[in-house]
Amino acid sequence: MSLPDNSQKRTLAIKTVFWTLVGLFVIMAIVIVVGNKIQLPRGVFVSFLFGGGTALLVLGITLIILTLKGGIGGKLKKFLILTGVSVAGFFVSVLLHNFIYGLFIHFFGKDFWNRIGTGGDEPVFFILAIVVCPIGFLIGTIGSAVLFTKK
Repeated sequence: MSLPDNSQKRTLAIKTVFWTLVGLFVIMAIVIVVGNKIQLPRGVFVSFLFGGGTALLVLGITLIILTLKGGIGGKLKKFLILTGVSVAGFFVSVLLHNFIYGLFIHFFGKDFWNRIGTGGDEPVFFILAIVVCPIGFLIGTIGSAVLFTKK
């Protein structure tokens, strides 16, 4: 039995991070859906979301770095980077959405978002977090999983 070379180790590391990311994402989605139905205590729910979101951010950044340094090319590289960027972008968009929302209320008053006609919310990072990043994550995840299983 021979020891794996560096490219095999890198590929194993990428697959491990990728599948951990997918697994954590699925667990978080289940907890969000079930947590609303069984009414988890707010502190537990928020702590789980923040901790899980932070873990997804770290895993997403790790996936991007490993993919760029791992010598992977072609479509698999693009799908893996899309997966990492989408999951990291989700967490960053949520933080920026809340930061900008609060910042504008602080400087321009509580009714600022209603005065400008956005329905009381910051729209740009909200749409990125709720629509764009999840779609990118699904495309990247499905594409990567298909290409991983082909090899």
